[in-house]
Amino acid sequence: MEAAGGGDVVSSRTGPQTMTTSSSPSSPSALLLPCNLPLLSALLACALAQFLKLFTTWYKDRRWDSKRMLDSGGMPSSHSATVTALTVAIGLQEGTGSPAFAIVVVLACVVMYDASGVRLHAGRQAELLNQIVCEFPPEHPLSSSRPLRELLGHTPLQVVAGAILGCIVGYLMRNTN
Repeated sequence: MEAAGGGDVVSSRTGPQTMTTSSSPSSPSALLLPCNLPLLSALLACALAQFLKLFTTWYKDRRWDSKRMLDSGGMPSSHSATVTALTVAIGLQEGTGSPAFAIVVVLACVVMYDASGVRLHAGRQAELLNQIVCEFPPEHPLSSSRPLRELLGHTPLQVVAGAILGCIVGYLMRNTN
């Protein structure tokens, strides 16, 4: 298969995978970061979701907590935003009948189910275990153990909010071309 466009020549053949690319220095593919719209959409959606956690934490707790930009859990779900932006971008670029779209839809479903199910309940268990450990007498060997992280998963609302953010980012990034 050979494709040419904008000075780029890409060739590949079946069997042993060989791919050669020649680009002129002024072409977009010659940049250090490849122009991979689905990847950029996913990264932007993740960064936006993490940034928005600053404001949702302030709204909920009335305090600024910059550590929230690096933590998991909270509103909106950056995991959901990331996989949904990736799904929308691939769907718009490759079409909804492509194998790549099928892969990302399944991946998105697994990630969002895990975020609102397994990880949410693991966080709730950590909260209960931390309460139990706090009630141990000081001489108990576990009384000085480090508390478990409690904010691991997401409520269904946080997952939906992340998915909506991902849809918006994936769609808007597609329209920037």
